[in-house]
Amino acid sequence: MNILFLCTGNSCRSILAEAIFNHLAPAGFRAMSAGSQPTGTVHPRSLALLRREGLSVEGLSSKSWDAFSIVPDVVITVCSSAAGETCPAFLGPALRSHWGVEDPAKATGSGSEIDRAFEMAYRLLQRRIKAFLALPLEHLQNDHVALKRELDRIGAITL
Repeated sequence: MNILFLCTGNSCRSILAEAIFNHLAPAGFRAMSAGSQPTGTVHPRSLALLRREGLSVEGLSSKSWDAFSIVPDVVITVCSSAAGETCPAFLGPALRSHWGVEDPAKATGSGSEIDRAFEMAYRLLQRRIKAFLALPLEHLQNDHVALKRELDRIGAITL
């Protein structure tokens, strides 16, 4: 199963989700990330946080969804509609869900306050990804209605 985490810039949230998912996922599951308007660089605080958490940053890059030859089975948008962001609409046949996360790249304040925003985004994504991977995916893969319901439920999980 191929999962695409999608946001606008592909520099923070979707990158964090890709790294977390690939670190936790069993064989046969793979996450990718992309942006509708990629910044072209991964935010340095995202990379620093992933390294502190012991996750690989190898191969992570800010890219457009046009860069993939693989069609995802599931697309999860991680932009935050509560912050007035417009979530990109993936135009493929994939199952779609929305897991809104505040953009830590837009955080203001001291360095420690900005780091805290990145950590909050990381923890929320980690919690949701763990919930996703705890599902009986071997049964849900062929039941798109039930899988969509579960993905949407997970998208409502908070810290």
